[in-house]
This record gives sequence, C-alpha cells and structure tokens, in this order.
Amino acid sequence: MNRYILIRRLKGPAVLLLIGTVALLHQADLASWNLFLPLLLILIGALKLAERAALAAAGDEPPYPGSYPGPYPGAPYPYGTAQAPAQPGTANVPSSTQDSGKGPQGGQS
Repeated sequence: MNRYILIRRLKGPAVLLLIGTVALLHQADLASWNLFLPLLLILIGALKLAERAALAAAGDEPPYPGSYPGPYPGAPYPYGTAQAPAQPGTANVPSSTQDSGKGPQGGQS
C-alpha cells in the first residue's frame, strides 16, 4: 500500500485518539480541555508533513492508480478521459422541441 494513502487513512483515528487521551487526562485532573486545540493543530501539522514526505518519496508514482490522465505504466486510460465504446442502437439522442410540446423555452411561457 502507498504510504500516502496509509497516512491519509490514519487522520481520523489519530484525531479520535487525541480526543480520548485529552478526555482521559481531563477526567484524571491532569490536564484541561484548553490543551486540546494546540495538540490538535500539532497533530494535523505533523500528519500533513508526513503526507508531503510520503509524496516526495514516491516520486512520479501517483497517490491513487489512475488518478491523473497521462501515459505512465499501468494507466488504465493513457490518453486522457475514458470514452465508453459505442454500442449499436443505444445512442442518446435529444428529443426535438416539437416532441415535447413545450416550445423552445423548455416549458417556460
């Protein structure tokens, strides 16, 4: 698994662990809730730095397979956006204004 994805998946559990730790310290009268916000900012900053480091270490590898169009090995659609193959008899054709009976305003009078 890509380290970037792993770090992103750990953000929520890390914040929940921080909330639980501060709540436990508050219950034991060792710390107050005023400590939570600075610790939360430090945690988020450390996780952002870890994400950047993981992306820099990965190099040209995209964080998610197929996340950006381009010719790289393993790309599902190397020439841009994917186009579904046309099947005979399944084309979507807009109805003309005469079929709807509402005129060219689209139903507005």
